[in-house]
Amino acid sequence: MTSATANRLDSRQLPAVPASLWTTHLQLLAFAMLAILAVFWRDAADMVRTWWSVSTYNHCLLIVPILFWLVQQRREELAKLAPQIWWPGLLLSGVAAAGWLMGEAAGVSFARHLGLLMMLQGAVVTMLGPTVTRGLVFPIAFSFFLVPFGEEFVPFLQMVTARLSMIFLGWADIPAFIDGIFISTPTGYFEVAEACSGIKFLIAMFAYGALVSNVCFQSWNRRILFMIVAVLLPIIANGIRAFGTIYIAHHTSLDFAIGFDHIFYGWFFFAFVLILLMAIGWPFFDRKIDDPMIDGDALARNQPVPAGAQKPTKVMAAMAAIILTPLLWISIVAAQESVVPDRIALPDVAGWEKVDYQPLYPWKPRFDGASHQLLGRYRNSMTGMEVDLSVAVYDRQEEGRELVGYGQGALVPETEWSRNRALEAPAGASAVELIAPGPVVRDVVSFYRIGGKLTGSGSAVKLETLKGRLFGGPQQAVAVLISSETKREQSAQAAINAFLADLGPVDKLADAMAGLR
Repeated sequence: MTSATANRLDSRQLPAVPASLWTTHLQLLAFAMLAILAVFWRDAADMVRTWWSVSTYNHCLLIVPILFWLVQQRREELAKLAPQIWWPGLLLSGVAAAGWLMGEAAGVSFARHLGLLMMLQGAVVTMLGPTVTRGLVFPIAFSFFLVPFGEEFVPFLQMVTARLSMIFLGWADIPAFIDGIFISTPTGYFEVAEACSGIKFLIAMFAYGALVSNVCFQSWNRRILFMIVAVLLPIIANGIRAFGTIYIAHHTSLDFAIGFDHIFYGWFFFAFVLILLMAIGWPFFDRKIDDPMIDGDALARNQPVPAGAQKPTKVMAAMAAIILTPLLWISIVAAQESVVPDRIALPDVAGWEKVDYQPLYPWKPRFDGASHQLLGRYRNSMTGMEVDLSVAVYDRQEEGRELVGYGQGALVPETEWSRNRALEAPAGASAVELIAPGPVVRDVVSFYRIGGKLTGSGSAVKLETLKGRLFGGPQQAVAVLISSETKREQSAQAAINAFLADLGPVDKLADAMAGLR
């Protein structure tokens, strides 16, 4: 008997899976997923709102129908498998609930969104069992693209795009000077802005590359190589696009180059690179169009027999306890009292006098939801140097009231200010150089005080916030920003250093502002 004949006989000997069994388990899964979405509806709504309103994540709107299509591809083979209740799947739900709790405590939306998605994945694993999960492993993994992520890579991609542009400008014999993300040529002054970083294109191509790798390839070596190309190609192409804008401006006019860039990038660029990626991968596709995505017979033959009777009521109760525990915990900690003074005022600093705040270019740091926020200017009575001091005080942090996060702090989105580079900072602080039209340069040194720690790290702030909200303790948080603005050819560091020397310990100032001393 040949191997092929034996396989066919084995397939015929497999018992048929009753449709009623699938119906029961799918009903349990639907109930569990709807319950999770109902409990965490704010995070679910926030994810959908982000998909719809933030252009970087518009592609996520396509992920849901693609997931449905991926499951439909596997439907006939999945029907050969017997779904079962699998208690170890609750471990994934537990990890996800813990992740959501940490995200809620630290004020990190990515962790909350990821925790919500993984709770839904945990429901799939628990209600359908390990064998069906193996058949759905790619759709489950692909669902991670529903979580908005990637904005943290924007500064890095801005620098990469600027440097690639400089390489191409050198090859084109166009004289240019780079300063961070700003490029100067005889034609004009160009900024690789956040919108030009290519992040939205890169994330969409990464998701598309993962989809093509699964649908069109069987060899893992080819899948990995295709994914590498899917990541590198949009980065290089974005550098070429930025170079092209500068090149066209050099030979025509700045206005014409900007208009061409918007039309070309918006309508043709994505399609061209997508076609190029497929043209590169097409000759190496090794999955035939009629090949099944999974081998249901092989999975069914290796399917373990359930140990004991299926008890959906108990597993549903356990899942409910898992997803409700983090909500109960965070509500208990949130009930702790946290107060700050009714009024605060900018401190007097020896050798410096308070003067009217009249910036060369309008600037005000953003701290949404702060209990108190102050901004004032000081002038050194001997040297005439001027420094701006901004203080923000929070009695506690929560959604929409966070010390650090996107849009919070020195750089406010949708303004003319741009981040150019990180600067050397004093101990316990971070420093950044901002540039506005003029150009006007503003160096900003940021201190954050929370949980008895002085830091300039946003990650450290999130960690201290997490500890305070998980285990109790002082919830007050303070931001102290010291900055100075200059024209391009001048330096602001000397003024900031002199002011810091006369101001004294920043941690004592922050504690006084929060009423902790």
